[in-house]
Amino acid sequence: MGRLCQYARGSSWVEVQGVVRDDTRVSELVGIGELGRRSGVSVRTIRFYCDEGIVEAARSAGGHRMFEGDAAVERLMLVRRLRALGLGLGAIGEVLRGERSLEEAIAIERARLDGEFRELAWRRASVRAVQVAAPGERGARLALLAAAQDGGAVYEGLVRFWRQVLAPVGRREVDGWVGWNVPEPPGDPSADEVVAYAELAALVEDPEMNGVVRQQLLRSRPESIRDVGALYVEVGDVMTEVVPLVSAGVRPRGGGELDRFVDAHARARGETDSPGFRERMLVDATDTDHRIHRYWALTQRFLGTRITVGRAHDWVYSALARDAYGT
Repeated sequence: MGRLCQYARGSSWVEVQGVVRDDTRVSELVGIGELGRRSGVSVRTIRFYCDEGIVEAARSAGGHRMFEGDAAVERLMLVRRLRALGLGLGAIGEVLRGERSLEEAIAIERARLDGEFRELAWRRASVRAVQVAAPGERGARLALLAAAQDGGAVYEGLVRFWRQVLAPVGRREVDGWVGWNVPEPPGDPSADEVVAYAELAALVEDPEMNGVVRQQLLRSRPESIRDVGALYVEVGDVMTEVVPLVSAGVRPRGGGELDRFVDAHARARGETDSPGFRERMLVDATDTDHRIHRYWALTQRFLGTRITVGRAHDWVYSALARDAYGT
């Protein structure tokens, strides 16, 4: 049976409520002052945690907050440790109520901190990039970086651009294409890297860039193509065959890869491969457009030795030009 009593602790008296079992075991409830002394947490903070539902309290007959001694101390210690790691009270409450495991809460906080670090690293590199620019270039560089303040947002813009260009292609194929050819922002970029990545953003924001790239991929008379999606897939297969040639340093040349590339475009238009058709594939070609070359040069900076579709397309174009014009 519960009873309200007092017991001596040193020279002070603390009001507790105990439940006596077998005349030997007492489970005590302590007042807020005693809980603060045991835990090292201020009374004001304990009251706040109570109001927020972080710490549970009962009420004595006199209306005072009462807490389960050791259990409340352990709870407060856990709260203090989690707060020291930066977790908010909402996340801490979820852990204490069993709605989320401690491991999950820590993982979420880690992801949040990683995001903050990336944002600060990007800003630091941007500031450094403006600082090291020549006085006459600082205005242009500042404008470039101001339009690309976040690496993650730039990456999303690059992905969105290519999804629009490759709209007729199936989602799975596009995802694979993006994963191979679109560089993610560096986690801790240098000043040069943040400028290069921002320049990629500026290139895809060029209102003419979408049309220039589509012209490169679809070649001449795109309106005559019966199934753009199927053509993309066939050309993609050819690019897969070309990648090892580029990697090995093989110079552009005629052969099976070029024949399959031309045949895919011819069949897509209901035509057959011929010298005349190959010449028409070069009409209004945008492969030499400086924006395309700049885009893939910047991309290569982040992807290292990986052979992108851009480089493979350039190899096929050069092979086609040599075949058609004998250059």
